[in-house]
Amino acid sequence: MRVFVLICALLTCSVGTSAAAQGAFQPVITVNDAAITAFELDQRKRMLEVFRTPGDLDRAARDALIEDRLKQSVLNRAGLQMTDESLRGAMAEFAGRANLELDQFLQVLAANGVAEETLRDFVRIGVTWRDYVRTTYGPRVTITDTDVARAIAQNQSGGSQIEVLMNEIIIAAPPPRAAQAMATATRISALRSTSAFEAQARRVSALPSRRVGGRMDWVPVTNYPPQLQAILLGLKPGEVTNPLPITNGVALFQLRAIREAKTAAVAPTEIDYAAFYLAGGLTDAGLRAAQTLADRVDTCDDLYGEAKGLAPEVLDRQSLAPANIPQDIAIELARLDPNEASYNLTRSNGETLVFLMLCERTNPASEGADPDAVRNQLRSQRLASLATALIEDLRASAIIATR
Repeated sequence: MRVFVLICALLTCSVGTSAAAQGAFQPVITVNDAAITAFELDQRKRMLEVFRTPGDLDRAARDALIEDRLKQSVLNRAGLQMTDESLRGAMAEFAGRANLELDQFLQVLAANGVAEETLRDFVRIGVTWRDYVRTTYGPRVTITDTDVARAIAQNQSGGSQIEVLMNEIIIAAPPPRAAQAMATATRISALRSTSAFEAQARRVSALPSRRVGGRMDWVPVTNYPPQLQAILLGLKPGEVTNPLPITNGVALFQLRAIREAKTAAVAPTEIDYAAFYLAGGLTDAGLRAAQTLADRVDTCDDLYGEAKGLAPEVLDRQSLAPANIPQDIAIELARLDPNEASYNLTRSNGETLVFLMLCERTNPASEGADPDAVRNQLRSQRLASLATALIEDLRASAIIATR
């Protein structure tokens, strides 16, 4: 009798498990005749979590999979598909964006419950769709010399610019505390709450802005170094950058908002700045010396008088392309107007305070713009608009049902 009861219990458990597994693969959404299963929704949501996508992940996963089905219907009609070799290469390229080998990236996904097939489908549809758009619409997109000239003129003399509203943290990280600072920065980079980030800024930031939770005013994104611009524009409100190592510190930025302003600001080709080095670092004595210097000078040229009779290395004035400026200096300069100064940075393991002054930003003349680069940018923008319009048409005519 006991054996019979045990067998029944095992059969009941097996049937229950099998039913649950089957349920995971039942369609929960249909897009025309294409099904989306509960398993796929769960997998896409898990992958978005790994990608640290902010917002409503349930809705994001649903919308993305519906869009994938719409794209796949077009790709099927066109007879487009990737070879296994090309797909593997595209997956490796995707993993490389996270500075990981493909096998390492797959291990990270697996540790978070994401199957390799989920990444494979995501990359396959994305890359094939991109190629389809280029092949189908590329020949139809014509960028004339007049289009290029108009874009250059607008960029130089009017139109609009992108401005970002950021929160900032710089954690002091002299060599003895570098590992601890990076660990703290990594933890903060996972935050998605503005109030939580601001609380951390008040607690750990070495900048004066810590008093207001690291809050900054609106800044044209072109003020930041080129390598940082792409990172900031890739954020969504609430997202935080990965830790950015700088000299004797680690920087973090959180996007609060982004807007298109009416007055255009052209990315500078050259930045003229001066660094005056003061003993004492961020001690009270060092900060008093910096404040005294700030009270005495109005322009960068005034610093030459202050440096008279001192060692030549006390004053360092440079005019450099933005990409050639050390990142910590470039980040500080981004918030300054001409002849404004800051003294937040240090050198010599924190023993020397950097009195940093922005002298001038040199913007390019219209004839200095690269026409080929502008042409490619316009082409990409038009292709993206055509692709978006196609998806909207497909969604409007599709029969999408939730079960």
